Amino acid sequence: MKISLHDSLGGSGASDMAFAASELGRKLLALQASGSASNRVIAEHLLRNPVRGSALSIEDLAAATGVSTATLSRFARLLGFSGFPDLRAALADTLQAVLRPVEKLRGSFNREDGRSPLREGLEDTLANLRGTAEAIEPEGLSRIVARLTSARCVYVMGFGLSAHLAGLLTLGLQPFCRQLVNVVEFGGTENAAGRLMALGPEDVLIAISFPRYATDVVHLTRYAADRKAAIVALTDSAASPLAPLADEVLIARCTHPVLSSSNVAALLVIEALVTALMVSNADNVAKAAQLTDAISSYLVSQTSRGR
Repeated sequence: MKISLHDSLGGSGASDMAFAASELGRKLLALQASGSASNRVIAEHLLRNPVRGSALSIEDLAAATGVSTATLSRFARLLGFSGFPDLRAALADTLQAVLRPVEKLRGSFNREDGRSPLREGLEDTLANLRGTAEAIEPEGLSRIVARLTSARCVYVMGFGLSAHLAGLLTLGLQPFCRQLVNVVEFGGTENAAGRLMALGPEDVLIAISFPRYATDVVHLTRYAADRKAAIVALTDSAASPLAPLADEVLIARCTHPVLSSSNVAALLVIEALVTALMVSNADNVAKAAQLTDAISSYLVSQTSRGR
């Protein structure tokens, strides 16, 4: 399914993005991508307005989407529910789970076990690093490096907090790729979509997203897959909405007792990928040396620091 680049892809907030990554959200995304015309309309409305959808009556939702109540009942059964009331209850239950990160933060102030949230966060971060490092497969990195080396253009995409990770990865890869584009460097979703219009089978898209997942990155990654570009996903789990779209998946664990997700292990994976690309051939080592020479005059030297 081709995604129109003129569609408004953004959700109304973090809860909408997290809802799209839930089990129910992914079912709605599938119907939005390949369902009938009426089912696409209903699915898109619920994805964009999950909070309102959990509160509307079947008559109100029918009026909002321009379909009949019978169509809404069939839609609910298509998703595996006995009827619209069960679908509406599932929407409410899913939203409650989506808001759980806020409850984690609230609960950290009311703990009775005496454990420090700060200490627990540090322990989780170290566990994320160890687990991620142990799971990295050199063969997988080598396959990705081969794709990056042969690509006409490498696109790096991350929204929200993942935009910072995309920026770091772009800086690391820049000297060693034929052409590199940071898709979300500035301008938001519409400009990001515009930068992907020239993408094709000779290109690679590295898509980055962690809980709470960005709906935009899922839509645009699907667009890139439809364009036959190679997809590399940097995400937290095989259950991530990016994983089914990707040719290669890099996993970075991100659990945290307070934050919605931790980015530390993602940095470890980014450094591993950049390192693997740098040492993949002698030309890249020479490029790294040339880059160091080029910027050396702008760096603080040992001599100047001693003055």
